[in-house]
Amino acid sequence: MTDTSLALFGGPPAVTRPLEPYRSVGTEEAEALRAVIDDNCLSGFYGSWGAEFLGGPRIRAFEERWAERFGGRFAISSNSATSSLFSAMAAIGISPGDEVIVPPTTMSASVMAPLLYGGIPVFADIEDETFCLDPEAVEAAITPRTKAIIVVNLFGHPAQLARLRDIADRHGLYLVEDNAQGPLAEEYGRPAGSVGHIGIFSLNYHKHIHTGEGGMCLTDDETLAGRLRMVRNHGENCIDDSGVNDITNLVGFNFRMTEMSAAIGLVQLDRIDAHVEKRIALAEALSGGLRNLEGITPPAVRSDCRHVYYTWTFKLDEAALGVDRETFLQALRAEGFPAYGGYVEPLYRLPLFQRRQAIGRDGFPFTLTDRSYEGELCPVAERLYRHEFALFETCAFDVDDELARQFVASVRKVHENRDALARAAAVRNRN
Repeated sequence: MTDTSLALFGGPPAVTRPLEPYRSVGTEEAEALRAVIDDNCLSGFYGSWGAEFLGGPRIRAFEERWAERFGGRFAISSNSATSSLFSAMAAIGISPGDEVIVPPTTMSASVMAPLLYGGIPVFADIEDETFCLDPEAVEAAITPRTKAIIVVNLFGHPAQLARLRDIADRHGLYLVEDNAQGPLAEEYGRPAGSVGHIGIFSLNYHKHIHTGEGGMCLTDDETLAGRLRMVRNHGENCIDDSGVNDITNLVGFNFRMTEMSAAIGLVQLDRIDAHVEKRIALAEALSGGLRNLEGITPPAVRSDCRHVYYTWTFKLDEAALGVDRETFLQALRAEGFPAYGGYVEPLYRLPLFQRRQAIGRDGFPFTLTDRSYEGELCPVAERLYRHEFALFETCAFDVDDELARQFVASVRKVHENRDALARAAAVRNRN
């Protein structure tokens, strides 16, 4: 008879092998780097106007290939997605006091970017199923001071991008897509990252294309493309030569990508479909194996969308399970399935917002607004963070079919023994 006692209580774990990290680089990337070294050009950028202002040959090739692959006219590389977000805020002309609507549930850089230019983040709640910005909450948050919307295609599922672009266009706003987790995601057949005025991609650790660090902006707007390039590369030195008339925010940075990162990116761009398909297959195996379990809801996929599963994010209903989320997840981890709960606390709870102090000693830019960040501004985000979110990083581990089956078995095992978990939790709480 098979021993089904929980590993948390001393039984054998359902997952019988240690997990290995997902490896997306190999000999082809090493050969590409060797070619860069042999060419003796690790970076081709000059911070002055001329051909080299746009970078070396691999940067230009990478940008051209990226634009073609992801459905935009122009791609502008950078040294990180954070840099790309800052560049996007500069390019669209965010100025002190402008409001930018943002989600509360995302990596912090998505919300920090407006602050650099004196913009005021305004938080709108997220959807219960896909965890992306709720268009109705966005529309309700628009004021005469609103300049832009930053939408995040969270966990690899596209937000309601077409609807949000319509809202932006009707109100004369910019839509900026943070698509760091969603390359090759789609809505109505259109690539995520190509619907907004600017789309942002990430190339750092665990992303679908991994170059160490790196980012990419995608846009169809030639003027925005030019401004993004200026911000990336000391644009203040090139205003006269470039012929740019609007010099708002063209205090440039060094956000440049190296030829080495571009060389790796070119190799990985050829393999992105294989990486994404593997993650989709894993996520679908997990979802398929766990449907119809009381209290567990696998990731939703909206009609006419493609989800690329940067993470496999499921929901736990504590009341239906009869046990709290953390106890359930603790038992899962003991079985060898490394799920965790909560993702990030709603970002308006960061000290920066609670104390209303960002740039300088005097609280800029919050001195320009009476907006408060106190209380539960986004009830859906609060509930998901505190009670329901559960995640497995499909991007982090190399999982074959057998491990996927063992993951499913671990969840089913804990689910079947949740009454024992609840009793143990009750005893622990009494003591």
